Amino acid sequence: MSTDAGDNPNTKDKIAPSDQTRQIIFSIRRLIQASELYSKELNKKYRISAAQLNCILTLCEYGPLPPSKIAQHMMVKSSTVTGVVDRLEEKGLAERMRNSPDRRMIIIQLTEAGKKLAENAPPPIQQKIIDGLKQTENAKKERIVSSLNMLTDMLDVQDLEVK
Repeated sequence: MSTDAGDNPNTKDKIAPSDQTRQIIFSIRRLIQASELYSKELNKKYRISAAQLNCILTLCEYGPLPPSKIAQHMMVKSSTVTGVVDRLEEKGLAERMRNSPDRRMIIIQLTEAGKKLAENAPPPIQQKIIDGLKQTENAKKERIVSSLNMLTDMLDVQDLEVK
């Protein structure tokens, strides 16, 4: 008795993704598109990137900080902050200050233009997620973390630097 390829569960998965797989891929694409749309709007309206906005808002909220503290608040690596601050300085939105006696200690602070932008800029895209997660029970958050870790493991991007 021969079986149709559509009847064999092993063959079926290889031919067409399941509805769940499609939903996962569709959701990931929507997340990516939302991020790209947000980034385009920021660039078009304010001529800054999402990372630059996050840095500006961090400095606005916490005041002048060393790059390592900015990185902690932004949840990125310090090397990412260095490039972000370089671009903010080029745009006249932030400046590096050396106020300590040994001059190796650098503090980043907003310029007046940076403060004005912080007052008028939209909230960062991740703020909606943060606000939503604050109202989500811990068990659900743990499942989200586990699922996202599983996806990053599949893509082998665990060590990818987040910008």
